[in-house]
Amino acid sequence: MTLTFPEIIGKSLKQYAANNAASFVGGEAFSYQEVDNNIKALTELLSAEGIEKGDKVAILCANNPQWGIAYFAITFMGAIVVPLLPDFTVSEVENIMNHSEAKAIFISENQINKVEKLQNDFVTSIIKIDDFSFIKENKKKNLSGFSIPDIDEQDIAAIIYTSGTTGKSKGVMLTHKNILSNAISGRNLQPIEEDDRFLSILPLSHTLENTLGLILPYMCGASIHYLQKPPTAAVLLPAMKLVRPTIMLTVPMIIEKVYRNKVKPEFDKSGVIRTLYKVPFVRKKLHQVAGKKLMQTFGGALKFYGVGGAKLDGTVERFLNEAKFPYAIGYGLTETSPLLAGATPGKTSVGSTGPAIQSVEVRIENANPKTGEGEIVARGPNIMKGYYKDPEATANVLSEDGWFRTGDLGYIDNSNYLHIRGRIKNVIVKSTGENIYPEEIESVINNFKHVVESLVLEKKGKLVAMVHFNKTELEDKYLHLKEEVSDYVDHVIEELAKELQTWANERLNKFSQVQVVLYQPIPFEKTATQKIKRFLYY
Repeated sequence: MTLTFPEIIGKSLKQYAANNAASFVGGEAFSYQEVDNNIKALTELLSAEGIEKGDKVAILCANNPQWGIAYFAITFMGAIVVPLLPDFTVSEVENIMNHSEAKAIFISENQINKVEKLQNDFVTSIIKIDDFSFIKENKKKNLSGFSIPDIDEQDIAAIIYTSGTTGKSKGVMLTHKNILSNAISGRNLQPIEEDDRFLSILPLSHTLENTLGLILPYMCGASIHYLQKPPTAAVLLPAMKLVRPTIMLTVPMIIEKVYRNKVKPEFDKSGVIRTLYKVPFVRKKLHQVAGKKLMQTFGGALKFYGVGGAKLDGTVERFLNEAKFPYAIGYGLTETSPLLAGATPGKTSVGSTGPAIQSVEVRIENANPKTGEGEIVARGPNIMKGYYKDPEATANVLSEDGWFRTGDLGYIDNSNYLHIRGRIKNVIVKSTGENIYPEEIESVINNFKHVVESLVLEKKGKLVAMVHFNKTELEDKYLHLKEEVSDYVDHVIEELAKELQTWANERLNKFSQVQVVLYQPIPFEKTATQKIKRFLYY
């Protein structure tokens, strides 16, 4: 079996021709046969526009059924997809289009302003993704007709630009084999059936959603349902009721918000429940009752709720585990297509990302002899070819024998389950030699009342916590004060900051004690997987 998109996805399109492939929630679906027809028409259109094997074609739009059709059409003809995040700025789009030398772009109407004044010598075709009509056509048409090129599994299928938490974007080159081998490993981890329903809420331009939320369901004949608006509670709740998804892929922030806004207040609402909640046996029973309600909120049919992209808060994970909620944990990076390790519902272990997936080797390099912690390195068919036009950066992370340096600190326990401590570059080394992991301190802080998110960093030798409190929630609470409410809430936040410092330090070891708490009035800027762009705040 050759791992190329025409081979693997082409086979699925024929095998599942009558099945529904993709639709908006509540909308009319494209069948697999219709997707196949559209791909064939689109490859001919692109060929007529002069797109050949190895050319780059960008996609810039929010999730929709046509996104996948464009993606497959590009890869079927041996061209290279350059997915762009819908929230990229005009300058980010321009930089990536120039760096990748993309010749064409599929774009939605509400994103057109980002390419209208594009300073670019490469783009010859701009195609509206909603109906595949032209906004700009190539003046030099290819009239010789389309012939299917030979595609090798080591050919590059996509260049994915990471917005990252460190600043400069890099173009990650993923081959047909990289992506498809990872999707197959995902299927071996969690079997997908034809009647499975995926509810897509992460951007398709992100590798997690792309490999496991687009390519994997297409390989198995399942259906994908897309939201027409961002996944707020007001949009998600009716969508889950209508679709009754069996599979969802998310980032931690979504379930953490649900826990803090809906679940935890139920355990805090009376002194009796708060007291009983401290008894482990009672807590587990309360969690199981809450878990059944949560299942109904998600539509009642969920069998796999995948969490990846960042570390899940320990308190939230303990709740999901004890509630018997069908959550799964995955770990990986864009450079690894993305999955390296994972644990499916019923096999998760709180605090761990699970064991290495099939066909991937994971080991710890330069491990501390006392703790067993060191850098996580990995090798397998899913490891990227390298960074586009950046051999130096590639050499820094890829060894000659194929080991990829993740930049993450972790250890492997006796059950071969991987545990992540944090990014190596984020670790704060105290003058006394202790390693402080900011992510672990943030996990404690984020469980304090009215905290939305936090960022811990070192300033002038002190541990400083920047904390974003939910001001709207507090203003609603003190609404009876009318015109004085805003001033009073500012005073409440000052008091909360003091209370938080004491509360958090009681739960942290002496080396991780927070010396300063600063109020962050607006939400932190984030990446596609909702990780804070830490470099902006150093």
